[in-house]
Order: sequence, then structure tokens, then C-alpha cells
Amino acid sequence: MAFQILLNFMIAFLWMFLFNDWTASGFIVGYLLGVAVLFGLRRFFNTRLYLGRGWAIIKLLGLLLRELVVSSYVVVKAVLRPKLDIRPAILMYHTELKSDWEVAILITILCLNPGSVVLEVSKDNRTLYIHAMDIRDAEQFRDSIRNTFERAILEVSRS
Repeated sequence: MAFQILLNFMIAFLWMFLFNDWTASGFIVGYLLGVAVLFGLRRFFNTRLYLGRGWAIIKLLGLLLRELVVSSYVVVKAVLRPKLDIRPAILMYHTELKSDWEVAILITILCLNPGSVVLEVSKDNRTLYIHAMDIRDAEQFRDSIRNTFERAILEVSRS
């Protein structure tokens, strides 16, 4: 990935040098030309293009923002009700994530969302113990984590 970024910048600066155009627009044109060249040569790289990983990071951040807004709304709605009708639970979640930083990102995302806190992580980093404010169906909660956050993290981290 770093090689692709460096190659793209080299193509952009080569374009600026050849046309003696040292402006931001000259760099952007060269950069876009570099993206097109990298896209044309993508089969010669053993990893996916770095722009795909960048797009995956943007999607993960968008997912995080959306979940922050939705979960904040749910928590505020539950707190402002006259009758507190919640079902708190502590549940065990087995993750498919393997590296320490993937698990750390998942834990951070879960703790940032109002209504859930990761209490404990097993020694092998494969099992998380999560306290959730309102659980109607534990399996649905696990599936929502697996199909949203975990899938987005895997898309960012694995090529």
C-alpha cells in the first residue's frame, strides 16, 4: 500500500515537472492520472489498490457516525420515558477478528456507542464480554455487531 501511494505521488510530481505546472490543479491532474495508471496496473500488485482501503475507512467512519446518532437517540428516548422499560444484559461475543488492533478498534467502537460497554476481553482476544443497556434478543445483538462493525473492520484491515 505504501508503495502504491509513493508511486502515485511520483507520477503526480512527474506530471507537474513535465508540464512545468507547479500549481495545486497541476498536482491534482497528475494525481488523478497516477490513479488511472495504478488502476491499469492493478493486476501486477499483490494487494488491492490503496484507494479501496481508503474508501473502506470512510465507510467505517460513516457507519460509526450513523450508529452514534442512532444509539444516542435510543438512549435519550429510554432515559426520558416516565417508565424505565429496559433489559440490561451482559453477554459473551465471539469475534472473528484476530489482530490486537482490529479487536481494539471494535472495542473502541462498542464503547463509544451509548448503551454498550466492553467489560472484559479474553486472553486470546477472541471473546468479548459486553454490557448492553437494552437487549431484547441477544442473538440479534450479536448479529448486528458481526454484520456491521466487524465486517467493516475486516474490510479495512484485510485485502
